[in-house]
Amino acid sequence: MLEIKNLHASVEGKEILKGINLEVHAGEVHAIMGPNGSGKSTLASVLAGSNTFEVTKGSIHYLEENLAELPPEDRARKGIFLGFQYPVEIPGVSMVNFMKTALNEQRKFKNLEPISASDFLKLMREKKEIVEITSSLTNRSVNEGFSGGEKKKNEIFQMAILEPKLAILDETDSGLDIDALRIVAKGVNKLRNKDNAIVIITHYQRLLEYIVPDFVHVMYKGNIVKSSGKELALELEEKGYDWLKE
Repeated sequence: MLEIKNLHASVEGKEILKGINLEVHAGEVHAIMGPNGSGKSTLASVLAGSNTFEVTKGSIHYLEENLAELPPEDRARKGIFLGFQYPVEIPGVSMVNFMKTALNEQRKFKNLEPISASDFLKLMREKKEIVEITSSLTNRSVNEGFSGGEKKKNEIFQMAILEPKLAILDETDSGLDIDALRIVAKGVNKLRNKDNAIVIITHYQRLLEYIVPDFVHVMYKGNIVKSSGKELALELEEKGYDWLKE
Protein backbone atom coordinates (compact mmCIF):
# COMPACT_ATOMS: atom_id res chain seq x y z
CA MET A 1 0.00 0.00 0.00
CA LEU A 2 2.71 2.48 1.03
CA GLU A 3 6.34 2.26 -0.06
CA ILE A 4 8.88 4.87 1.01
CA LYS A 5 12.39 4.66 -0.39
CA ASN A 6 15.37 6.76 0.72
CA LEU A 7 13.16 9.74 1.56
CA HIS A 8 14.89 13.03 2.29
CA ALA A 9 12.98 16.20 3.17
CA SER A 10 14.00 19.69 4.27
CA VAL A 11 12.47 22.87 5.62
CA GLU A 12 14.12 26.23 4.90
CA GLY A 13 17.27 24.41 3.79
CA LYS A 14 17.55 22.29 6.93
CA GLU A 15 17.35 18.55 6.29
CA ILE A 16 14.87 16.82 8.61
CA LEU A 17 14.33 13.42 6.99
CA LYS A 18 17.58 11.75 6.02
CA GLY A 19 16.78 8.58 4.12
CA ILE A 20 13.54 7.01 5.37
CA ASN A 21 12.71 3.52 4.14
CA LEU A 22 9.35 2.03 5.09
CA GLU A 23 6.78 -0.38 3.68
CA VAL A 24 3.21 -0.61 4.94
CA HIS A 25 0.80 -3.25 3.65
CA ALA A 26 -2.97 -3.49 3.86
CA GLY A 27 -4.17 -4.93 7.15
CA GLU A 28 -1.13 -3.72 9.11
CA VAL A 29 -0.71 -1.29 11.99
CA HIS A 30 2.70 0.38 12.26
CA ALA A 31 3.85 2.47 15.22
CA ILE A 32 6.58 5.08 14.76
CA MET A 33 8.25 6.15 17.98
CA GLY A 34 11.16 8.42 18.78
CA PRO A 35 12.28 11.45 20.79
CA ASN A 36 11.24 15.04 20.07
CA GLY A 37 12.85 16.40 16.92
CA SER A 38 13.46 13.00 15.34
CA GLY A 39 11.27 13.78 12.31
CA LYS A 40 8.11 11.81 13.11
CA SER A 41 5.63 14.63 12.51
CA THR A 42 7.60 15.81 9.50
CA LEU A 43 7.14 12.39 7.94
CA ALA A 44 3.38 12.56 8.58
CA SER A 45 3.18 16.03 7.01
CA VAL A 46 5.17 14.97 3.95
CA LEU A 47 2.89 11.97 3.41
CA ALA A 48 -0.17 14.23 3.62
CA GLY A 49 1.35 16.66 1.10
CA SER A 50 2.25 19.67 3.25
CA ASN A 51 4.05 22.33 1.22
CA THR A 52 6.03 23.39 4.31
CA PHE A 53 8.55 20.67 3.54
CA GLU A 54 10.53 20.04 0.38
CA VAL A 55 11.21 16.46 -0.69
CA THR A 56 14.78 16.58 -1.97
CA LYS A 57 15.42 12.91 -2.66
CA GLY A 58 13.74 9.52 -2.68
CA SER A 59 10.22 8.39 -3.50
CA ILE A 60 6.82 7.70 -1.94
CA HIS A 61 4.39 5.36 -3.65
CA TYR A 62 0.84 4.84 -2.41
CA LEU A 63 -1.22 2.11 -4.08
CA GLU A 64 1.60 2.00 -6.66
CA GLU A 65 1.08 5.68 -7.54
CA ASN A 66 3.77 8.34 -7.14
CA LEU A 67 2.59 10.62 -4.32
CA ALA A 68 4.90 13.42 -5.46
CA GLU A 69 2.54 14.00 -8.37
CA LEU A 70 -0.56 14.38 -6.19
CA PRO A 71 -1.66 17.57 -4.37
CA PRO A 72 -2.91 17.18 -0.76
CA GLU A 73 -6.58 17.23 -1.76
CA ASP A 74 -6.14 14.33 -4.19
CA ARG A 75 -4.22 12.34 -1.60
CA ALA A 76 -7.20 12.79 0.73
CA ARG A 77 -9.67 11.82 -2.03
CA LYS A 78 -7.64 8.67 -2.69
CA GLY A 79 -7.95 7.61 0.93
CA ILE A 80 -5.04 9.13 2.89
CA PHE A 81 -6.15 10.55 6.25
CA LEU A 82 -4.01 12.58 8.64
CA GLY A 83 -5.07 12.87 12.27
CA PHE A 84 -3.42 16.05 13.52
CA GLN A 85 -1.39 16.37 16.69
CA TYR A 86 -3.11 19.71 17.30
CA PRO A 87 -6.52 19.71 15.53
CA VAL A 88 -7.58 23.21 14.52
CA GLU A 89 -10.84 24.94 15.32
CA ILE A 90 -13.00 26.12 12.40
CA PRO A 91 -15.51 28.61 13.84
CA GLY A 92 -18.73 29.01 11.88
CA VAL A 93 -18.41 25.69 10.03
CA SER A 94 -20.73 23.04 11.43
CA MET A 95 -19.46 19.50 11.88
CA VAL A 96 -22.39 18.16 9.86
CA ASN A 97 -21.69 20.36 6.83
CA PHE A 98 -17.93 19.87 7.11
CA MET A 99 -18.11 16.09 7.14
CA LYS A 100 -20.86 15.85 4.52
CA THR A 101 -18.82 18.05 2.16
CA ALA A 102 -15.66 15.99 2.76
CA LEU A 103 -17.49 12.71 2.17
CA ASN A 104 -19.16 13.99 -0.99
CA GLU A 105 -15.80 15.15 -2.35
CA GLN A 106 -14.60 11.58 -1.99
CA ARG A 107 -17.74 10.26 -3.64
CA LYS A 108 -17.44 12.72 -6.52
CA PHE A 109 -13.84 11.61 -7.06
CA LYS A 110 -15.09 8.01 -7.30
CA ASN A 111 -17.90 9.01 -9.70
CA LEU A 112 -20.56 8.26 -7.09
CA GLU A 113 -23.72 10.25 -6.44
CA PRO A 114 -23.67 12.64 -3.46
CA ILE A 115 -24.98 11.13 -0.25
CA SER A 116 -28.45 12.33 0.70
CA ALA A 117 -29.03 14.34 3.88
CA SER A 118 -31.05 11.54 5.48
CA ASP A 119 -28.47 8.86 4.62
CA PHE A 120 -25.67 11.05 5.94
CA LEU A 121 -27.42 11.65 9.27
CA LYS A 122 -27.97 7.90 9.57
CA LEU A 123 -24.26 7.34 8.86
CA MET A 124 -23.29 9.91 11.49
CA ARG A 125 -25.44 8.17 14.11
CA GLU A 126 -23.73 4.86 13.36
CA LYS A 127 -20.22 6.28 13.47
CA LYS A 128 -20.77 8.36 16.63
CA GLU A 129 -21.16 5.15 18.59
CA ILE A 130 -17.67 4.03 17.59
CA VAL A 131 -15.93 6.85 19.45
CA GLU A 132 -18.66 7.55 22.00
CA ILE A 133 -19.07 11.10 20.74
CA THR A 134 -22.29 12.96 21.55
CA SER A 135 -24.63 15.08 19.45
CA SER A 136 -23.70 18.07 21.62
CA LEU A 137 -20.29 17.96 19.91
CA THR A 138 -21.27 17.00 16.37
CA ASN A 139 -23.90 19.76 16.29
CA ARG A 140 -21.28 22.44 16.96
CA SER A 141 -18.67 24.11 14.76
CA VAL A 142 -15.60 22.01 13.99
CA ASN A 143 -13.57 21.63 17.21
CA GLU A 144 -14.77 25.01 18.51
CA GLY A 145 -14.55 25.02 22.30
CA PHE A 146 -13.64 21.32 22.36
CA SER A 147 -11.30 20.01 25.04
CA GLY A 148 -8.11 18.27 23.92
CA GLY A 149 -9.69 14.87 24.39
CA GLU A 150 -12.84 15.89 22.51
CA LYS A 151 -10.75 17.10 19.57
CA LYS A 152 -8.94 13.77 19.38
CA LYS A 153 -12.21 11.83 19.58
CA ASN A 154 -13.53 14.06 16.81
CA GLU A 155 -10.51 13.15 14.65
CA ILE A 156 -11.33 9.45 14.99
CA PHE A 157 -14.99 10.21 14.28
CA GLN A 158 -13.93 11.89 11.03
CA MET A 159 -11.80 8.86 10.24
CA ALA A 160 -14.83 6.65 10.82
CA ILE A 161 -16.95 8.69 8.40
CA LEU A 162 -14.32 8.84 5.64
CA GLU A 163 -13.05 5.24 5.98
CA PRO A 164 -9.53 5.96 4.67
CA LYS A 165 -7.30 3.33 3.11
CA LEU A 166 -4.28 4.76 4.95
CA ALA A 167 -4.71 6.56 8.27
CA ILE A 168 -1.75 8.45 9.74
CA LEU A 169 -2.37 9.38 13.38
CA ASP A 170 0.13 11.96 14.58
CA GLU A 171 0.40 11.75 18.39
CA THR A 172 -3.30 11.05 18.83
CA ASP A 173 -2.57 10.20 22.47
CA SER A 174 -1.05 13.61 23.21
CA GLY A 175 -2.83 15.28 26.13
CA LEU A 176 -5.38 12.49 26.65
CA ASP A 177 -6.38 11.24 30.07
CA ILE A 178 -6.75 7.49 30.51
CA ASP A 179 -10.50 7.44 29.77
CA ALA A 180 -10.19 9.47 26.58
CA LEU A 181 -7.22 7.35 25.53
CA ARG A 182 -9.27 4.19 25.97
CA ILE A 183 -12.17 5.57 23.93
CA VAL A 184 -9.92 6.80 21.10
CA ALA A 185 -8.04 3.50 20.99
CA LYS A 186 -11.30 1.54 20.99
CA GLY A 187 -12.46 3.57 17.99
CA VAL A 188 -9.23 2.96 16.09
CA ASN A 189 -9.40 -0.77 16.80
CA LYS A 190 -12.96 -0.94 15.48
CA LEU A 191 -11.87 0.77 12.26
CA ARG A 192 -8.86 -1.42 11.48
CA ASN A 193 -9.47 -4.17 8.92
CA LYS A 194 -7.72 -6.24 6.26
CA ASP A 195 -8.19 -3.57 3.59
CA ASN A 196 -6.79 -0.53 5.37
CA ALA A 197 -3.54 0.36 7.12
CA ILE A 198 -2.79 2.58 10.10
CA VAL A 199 0.42 4.40 10.98
CA ILE A 200 0.52 5.62 14.58
CA ILE A 201 3.08 8.23 15.60
CA THR A 202 3.62 8.37 19.35
CA HIS A 203 6.16 9.09 22.07
CA TYR A 204 4.81 6.62 24.55
CA GLN A 205 4.16 2.93 24.85
CA ARG A 206 0.88 3.46 26.74
CA LEU A 207 -1.18 3.93 23.56
CA LEU A 208 0.22 0.68 22.22
CA GLU A 209 -1.22 -1.17 25.20
CA TYR A 210 -4.62 -0.47 23.64
CA ILE A 211 -3.76 -0.48 19.93
CA VAL A 212 -1.38 -3.39 19.42
CA PRO A 213 0.88 -2.73 16.41
CA ASP A 214 2.21 -5.31 14.00
CA PHE A 215 5.46 -3.38 13.69
CA VAL A 216 7.26 -0.73 15.73
CA HIS A 217 9.85 1.59 14.18
CA VAL A 218 12.19 3.93 16.05
CA MET A 219 13.08 7.25 14.45
CA TYR A 220 16.20 9.11 15.50
CA LYS A 221 17.78 12.14 13.84
CA GLY A 222 15.68 11.85 10.71
CA ASN A 223 15.97 8.15 10.06
CA ILE A 224 14.44 4.84 11.10
CA VAL A 225 17.20 3.22 13.11
CA LYS A 226 15.41 0.14 14.43
CA SER A 227 12.32 -1.90 13.51
CA SER A 228 10.79 -4.87 15.25
CA GLY A 229 7.54 -6.21 16.65
CA LYS A 230 5.43 -4.83 19.49
CA GLU A 231 8.08 -5.91 22.02
CA LEU A 232 10.26 -3.01 20.84
CA ALA A 233 7.81 -0.54 22.39
CA LEU A 234 8.27 -2.25 25.76
CA GLU A 235 12.04 -2.02 25.38
CA LEU A 236 11.74 1.71 24.70
CA GLU A 237 9.49 2.11 27.74
CA GLU A 238 12.16 0.44 29.88
CA LYS A 239 15.29 2.04 28.40
CA GLY A 240 14.03 5.35 27.03
CA TYR A 241 15.71 6.79 23.96
CA ASP A 242 19.17 7.44 25.38
CA TRP A 243 20.47 4.08 24.19
CA LEU A 244 19.99 5.27 20.60
CA LYS A 245 22.90 7.65 21.12
CA GLU A 246 25.29 4.84 21.88
